[in-house]
Amino acid sequence: MKQRTIKESFSIKGKGLHTGLKTTITFRPAPVDFGYRIKRLDLEGSPVIMASAENVMNTQRCTVLSVDGVQVATIEHALAALYGCEIDNCLIEIDSPEFSILDGSSVEYINNIRRVGLEKQSKERIYYEVDRNIEYFDAETGSYLILMPSDRFSVHVQIAFDSEVLTVQNAFLENLSDFEDEVSMCRTFVFIKEIESLLKTGLIKGGDLNNAIVIYDQLIQQQELDRLADIMGVERRKIDKTGYIVNKPLLFPNEPARHKLLDVIGDIALVGKFIKGKIIANRPGHRINNLFARNIAEQIKTEPVFEIHESFS
Repeated sequence: MKQRTIKESFSIKGKGLHTGLKTTITFRPAPVDFGYRIKRLDLEGSPVIMASAENVMNTQRCTVLSVDGVQVATIEHALAALYGCEIDNCLIEIDSPEFSILDGSSVEYINNIRRVGLEKQSKERIYYEVDRNIEYFDAETGSYLILMPSDRFSVHVQIAFDSEVLTVQNAFLENLSDFEDEVSMCRTFVFIKEIESLLKTGLIKGGDLNNAIVIYDQLIQQQELDRLADIMGVERRKIDKTGYIVNKPLLFPNEPARHKLLDVIGDIALVGKFIKGKIIANRPGHRINNLFARNIAEQIKTEPVFEIHESFS
């Protein structure tokens, strides 16, 4: 495989999930060995941040990069789209501190990438081929991620919550080429009991039912539901049973698990290499995803990588 970039630039407008700020993001072609870099156009000097695992400084409800005090947040859905389309090199320009949430998935990024097309580049892609298990375990939460040897990239995710609506779900991605059709459109989710505390900590200012699935697993008095709707700035609804609160029906019965798989790919994209290996993720989240990605990145620094060339008979 040759390295790839996009054929031409494209821009997307939207609002940040946590800041609520309007933003324009422009994706531009980039040269070989460039990787993913993010330029803050709204700051003096237009500083550039390398999208790498070691530059992650916050993982509370999203992945935040920071270099020399310059930050950019909620990058994971865009990077999942780039990685899922097997794009090696891209410059991303943004005029705010947070990426657009769009519909809570990666699908609009994917649609634009497909519209402009991909450009093969002159240099071979270098894969990281796993020869032994790489593991990260969080004793506090019971979460763990394992990267195992395989001849292709695949991901298996299991999520588990103490909830009558969302208990245990599994999601599988057998080939990266399936990302667009199987994962890219799956939306982020939040439990209704979390909403007020998240707002009090200054998060989800841009959240609504067009960009998130709300898990309603504990009956709440209608007066309280109306109060939360008013705080969020969304239309009041009469809800008399538990389930999912959405503007658009679930795309898959396991859409929440598929979205967690999307997040894993977005965070693994920060490793900086395409991987030949199988990831098993149990109860993943941005924090453990990043610690796992840092572990892989450290292994890459100390182990050989291989150039994959086409062979002709």
